[in-house]
Amino acid sequence: MAGELSIGEVAARSGVTPSALRFYERQGLIESARTDGNQRRYDRAVLRRIAFIQAGRAAGVTLADIRGALEGLPTRRTPSRKDWERLSNKWRDDLDARIETLQALRDRLTTCIGCGCLSIDQCDLLNPDDEAGAIGPGAHYLQRDGKRAATDEF
Repeated sequence: MAGELSIGEVAARSGVTPSALRFYERQGLIESARTDGNQRRYDRAVLRRIAFIQAGRAAGVTLADIRGALEGLPTRRTPSRKDWERLSNKWRDDLDARIETLQALRDRLTTCIGCGCLSIDQCDLLNPDDEAGAIGPGAHYLQRDGKRAATDEF
């Protein structure tokens, strides 16, 4: 097992706690071999996989989606730049949609919460007479541009 890393070495190199590494292993995101003394040993390629997991988590990608992406990689080789580009491109559309939602929320924070049912007192901008309340809970107007755009569907 020369050239392999202990769980402590992987934790120190990756900045991920040993408990998180064990969790990633239970989730099928990374794998280890065992020594005769039943200690975990990781191939060095696991460091790139962990970096990929961390990048996905930072982007808000679910562990299930990260696992699906990692299944397309060999476990015993370091993922290449081309591997990363191919896998990360699958997340781009979802990220763009979430960024758009966050920008809409940021732009409306100072004027209105944009949902209809969470107005502090009364919302004359997007939800006069609490029309959105009749639709049910949720941020009905959050992703729409301008005052009550496309409200005729409500």
